[in-house]
Amino acid sequence: MTTSAEIDATVAGQTITTAFLANVATNGALVALRWKNADDSWSEMTYDEFADAVARTASGMRELGVGSGDRVMLMIRNEHEFHVLDTACLFLGATPISIYNSSSPEQIAYLCGDANAKVAIVEDRGFYEAISKVRGELDSLELVGVVRDDGTGADFTYQQLLAAAPLDLDAEAGNATPDLLATLIYTSGTTGPSKGVMIDHQNVVWTVECLRLAFEFDEFAGKRIISYLPMAHIAERMMSHYQMLFLGYEVTCLPDPSKIAAYAGEVHPHLMFGVPRVWEKIYAGVNAALAADPEKAKAVSEAVEAAGPIAAKMAFGTATEEEIETYNFLDAVAFSTIRELIGLDQLLSAVTGAAPIPAEMLAWFRTIGIPLSEIYGLSETCGPVTWAPYKVKPGFVGVACPGIEVELAEDGEVRCRGGNIFRGYLNLPDKTAEVLDEDGWFYTGDIGELDEDGYLKIVDRKKELIITAGGKNLSPANLEAALKMIPMVGQACAIGDQRPFVSALVVLDPELAPQWASAQGIEFDTVADLAQNEVVIAEVEKGLSDVMASFNNAERVKKVKVLGDEWMPDSDLLTPTSKLKRRGVHTVFSEEIESLYS
Repeated sequence: MTTSAEIDATVAGQTITTAFLANVATNGALVALRWKNADDSWSEMTYDEFADAVARTASGMRELGVGSGDRVMLMIRNEHEFHVLDTACLFLGATPISIYNSSSPEQIAYLCGDANAKVAIVEDRGFYEAISKVRGELDSLELVGVVRDDGTGADFTYQQLLAAAPLDLDAEAGNATPDLLATLIYTSGTTGPSKGVMIDHQNVVWTVECLRLAFEFDEFAGKRIISYLPMAHIAERMMSHYQMLFLGYEVTCLPDPSKIAAYAGEVHPHLMFGVPRVWEKIYAGVNAALAADPEKAKAVSEAVEAAGPIAAKMAFGTATEEEIETYNFLDAVAFSTIRELIGLDQLLSAVTGAAPIPAEMLAWFRTIGIPLSEIYGLSETCGPVTWAPYKVKPGFVGVACPGIEVELAEDGEVRCRGGNIFRGYLNLPDKTAEVLDEDGWFYTGDIGELDEDGYLKIVDRKKELIITAGGKNLSPANLEAALKMIPMVGQACAIGDQRPFVSALVVLDPELAPQWASAQGIEFDTVADLAQNEVVIAEVEKGLSDVMASFNNAERVKKVKVLGDEWMPDSDLLTPTSKLKRRGVHTVFSEEIESLYS
């Protein structure tokens, strides 16, 4: 097992800038970034061209007065210009900060002010107008630039930066030092105002090395990935930006995450990260398509049932030759076609994280040959804490990543230590002291369990445990994961704090529910109509009985309220990465919740 000290020695003195230049020297001719144009044609940029664009935009920003210690706010979707601008800031010794593109003017004002941003660069007119509404409130903000200009009147444009004479990146790399702030990642705000997580260059280089060791690949350069989740989220930032800069990935930029299925069909990625909702939608889409052919659906279901135990044994190297032959046969006749149809036939590693995924669903993906594994981590840990990419136990989030120490505090709270631990919350020393002790242990706020092999199971967020009126402590996340295995349910929120029993709000899956209803001859116009249909409600309640069977009586969800309108990311109900905003759900659906107990 690699120790923290061994990784320290490997990355000593490195920064993101020096690692990037080493990557360019080796992989300069390889494609770094690909993107679609308005006419659906593709453009691409090699690492040599990428480095040239970084040198020019850094020069242009220096001419505008950006220098060491300055902070630059970026409000840009998953476009190739983001990668160029973020990297250019680092060569100037500045700190680039990505914020969620859906941020309201009020949120922009808070984040810009908290970060003391000197310059903001936004993508287009819509973002420019949002920041313009609050620009007068921001004393530190001197300049606002725009990537795609259509007469906004911005102080500068991306093209103007790109027109500057290039800097010598080798000469400028030293502007970044290991202890210099590389970025701020703002927390999602599910438990209060967003906090700026301070991550320095040493954190980043240490974490990339930790993940490189965990992957165990012989070669990283040229591996295809799709960048589609917000760059303000640590998982996307680490996966498709920092790892690209170090390891030479080929990154396809996707500014509209709703098109991930279509892009996967064209790109055939080698690596893919997705929050659980992404995988839930793929799962629902496959099963909805199969439902159109009952005979085929039955055959695939039987193949999954037969292959599941074998796939689990194969992961740990305990399957017999006969079992492997059986699996290979089932894969050839059933699973390989599914993988090809959804563009996930060349995956070497698929990862889910940021929220719990049902264990049964994770096992289903692995059974059909999609190597899905669950990672656990936080913004404060630069992403990873635990992960087992190959020897996967569904329901567990893996073992401690290379170099990271993981243990449970006396009350079961997960705590960890390593070079990936952040430097504190910006401007909030008291909040930092609450989670980071003098020995370097970071307290995650999650309650966990460790098995005899060191695999971690997350019970729930410490502050989100349900305590019923009878005093029973329950994990809503575990209940919600089970509820989402009811075939027609896409989303769920468990209710029960200080209540006599546990209930839940469940949202019909927008693909599977209509498919099932049509097969039953039910007439409807919208999914909301189905949520009121007695036959549909009865089918959900039947599924409720099945998925609650493994819970004891005090834990089981006794009643559900069926809803029809899908909860969307970055709303009053979900964070941008589809985590539940429980207070928002309780507020919006207060009447529906009360009806469950009346």
